[in-house]
Amino acid sequence: MASMKDFKASELFQAQAHLYKHMCNFISPMCIKWAVNLGIPDIIHNHGQPITLPELVSSLHVPHSKATCVQRLMRLLSLNDFFAIIKTDDTKEAYALTPSSQLLVKGTDYCLSSMVQLINHPTLVGLFHQLGKWTSGEDPTIFETASGPGAFWDFIHQNTTDMENFNEAMESDSHMVRLALNDCKSVFEGLDSLVDVGGGTGNTAKIICKAFPNLKCTVLDLPQVVADLSGNNNLSYVGGNMFKSIPHADAILLKWVLHNWNDDDCIKILRNCKEAISGNGGKVIIIDVVINEKHDEHEMTEVKVLFDIIMMTLHNGKERDEKDWKQIFVKAGFKNYKIFPMFGFRSLVELYP
Repeated sequence: MASMKDFKASELFQAQAHLYKHMCNFISPMCIKWAVNLGIPDIIHNHGQPITLPELVSSLHVPHSKATCVQRLMRLLSLNDFFAIIKTDDTKEAYALTPSSQLLVKGTDYCLSSMVQLINHPTLVGLFHQLGKWTSGEDPTIFETASGPGAFWDFIHQNTTDMENFNEAMESDSHMVRLALNDCKSVFEGLDSLVDVGGGTGNTAKIICKAFPNLKCTVLDLPQVVADLSGNNNLSYVGGNMFKSIPHADAILLKWVLHNWNDDDCIKILRNCKEAISGNGGKVIIIDVVINEKHDEHEMTEVKVLFDIIMMTLHNGKERDEKDWKQIFVKAGFKNYKIFPMFGFRSLVELYP
């Protein structure tokens, strides 16, 4: 085993910088939220062209003394590729949107600013100060360690505002389905009916219905989630519990659902799905994370394993690799599956009985 004397001073200083960078990484999501709360992506978008610092400060209506604060915020976020610094015709520096900050512009088709607010919720962020205590105890989730009996879902449903924010964040994430729908049309072609299990307010189902007008879609979620929602000719809502029963259909959709649950719960859900699909042509469609460290780029793997920590601590759930998925598929009574990595850090899985 190597000791301190085996490393050069330069290596130790590099290690110190690496350590400090990761200790300070909690600042990055706070700065993204800071920019969203100030409306900086919207200001640059509405400006119609890259914006200089004085123009940005003027649009923000912040005190002159805070101009340097804005500049330092933009320096960090530009370093992390959330904004680009470019030279204007008169050689001044100006800020432009990048693909990442385009996703933070409100009112656009793929806006994820509500997801920023959800993941950076003060209550949720505060929970992670309890990691050591949670690990040493018997509580299945860190939420119970910090707040006593009750699950994350109880917390969400107890507060109307929190529930609305959660649903809004999930809706925003569902918009990303449009980007991959053209590449996976064959998955939905030939189906007459589909149930979106845990489909929330139905945003994913609406996107699928629009692309396939002859497909009858049903959104299944808890009664309090769908109580005030109304459908149309090919979209309906049903209040229920996926652990008890699922309406019959040609296909069952589980988008970003199973990672919330442990293996035993996933098997229960999938067995109910198996009972619900009709005939030999029925299938389950899963959109979820499939960890693949050997083939994924580093950043993609990092996103997946970060979500794994979130699922483990908040829900007693997990992100799975193909081996993990296969085990629960087999235990739930399914024989075949296909994985298509077409949703960024998530994949589409077709599951057959």
